[in-house]
Amino acid sequence: MTDAHIPVISATGLFTPTDSISNEELVSSFNAYVDLHNRENAQAIAAGEVDELQHSSVEFIEKASGIKSRFVLSKAPILDPETMCPQLPERPNDEISILAEIGVKAARQALDRAGRKPEDVDAVLCACSNMQRAYPAIAVEIQDALGMGDGFGFDMNVACSSATFGIQTAADYIRSGSAKSVLVINPEICSGHLNWRDRDSHFIFGDVATAILVEAKDIAPAQHWEIVGTKLKTQFSNNIRNNFGFLNRTAPETRDHKDKLFVQEGRKVFKEVVPMVATMIGEQAGRLGLKSEDIRRLWLHQANAGMNRLIAQRVLGHEANDDESPTVLDTYANTSSAGSIIAFHKHSDDLKDGDLGLICSFGAGYSAGTVFVRKVG
Repeated sequence: MTDAHIPVISATGLFTPTDSISNEELVSSFNAYVDLHNRENAQAIAAGEVDELQHSSVEFIEKASGIKSRFVLSKAPILDPETMCPQLPERPNDEISILAEIGVKAARQALDRAGRKPEDVDAVLCACSNMQRAYPAIAVEIQDALGMGDGFGFDMNVACSSATFGIQTAADYIRSGSAKSVLVINPEICSGHLNWRDRDSHFIFGDVATAILVEAKDIAPAQHWEIVGTKLKTQFSNNIRNNFGFLNRTAPETRDHKDKLFVQEGRKVFKEVVPMVATMIGEQAGRLGLKSEDIRRLWLHQANAGMNRLIAQRVLGHEANDDESPTVLDTYANTSSAGSIIAFHKHSDDLKDGDLGLICSFGAGYSAGTVFVRKVG
């Protein structure tokens, strides 16, 4: 295979919202809501008609997830006990959408880091968990906002694995010669599909946007990451679900139906996903002729500290340290498809020429993706 058909990651970009919510702030807001609910429903609770809600705590959140804070686009309404959801005003059709806006910011950073201009890009894939609208595609809006001109774009959703699925799709375009330069963009406004009134999950998600520039090796900057191999897997499961869609009414009372927001059976997810992902990584490494000791670093999906710890241990054969499996979960929380890309973006510059690493995702679907990469330059 010639360099013109070898896919590489030329650069990544990251947009982080200004506002962050600490666990202390979140717990204070949630507990105020619990007190309000219990007070307003005191008689029904006493009669056994309504469940009494329980307080959350910083200790509970950190033990359950490893999360200490999260970045969000709409902080004040989330912390308001009478609102407890983001409020992002709907924009007129002649103004860029919020999802496209943060995607463009991440994309421009990736382009700048690669020394590339928007018109050099052939395609945009907007790969994330929840699209702001059904059509026109957010990717096409990003293409227009960047000023790309010729080329194409489309949206894709594979939940928390959207980024890795997007990387393989982009890599396949390079391998086939259909494109030379592809932007994979992951704008994740996860705060919008989170039930902030659910004690078991109100702490999980944050907002962010990442971008990955996948290009042919012959046009890539001197320092880049060669994509050694990719593998995707899906297996149907109802254990992580969000039923909101265009067939649902968008009235405010929709928020009272929990299945229209993020819901999960956390214990089942942990029990089923950890072995599935660890096995998938091991099998793909074997197909590529790699051993565990060849893997210099793991950039895992940032969902749960316990899951990452166990997956890394099964892959490496020992408990991974922060250098081998860095985390951004503590400050970013779960950012769906963007999580592993944030970890890669923030913790890859120190690796040396020839070092091998793994970008890995796993989430609803179930879906999982592995992208083995080797640093060049």
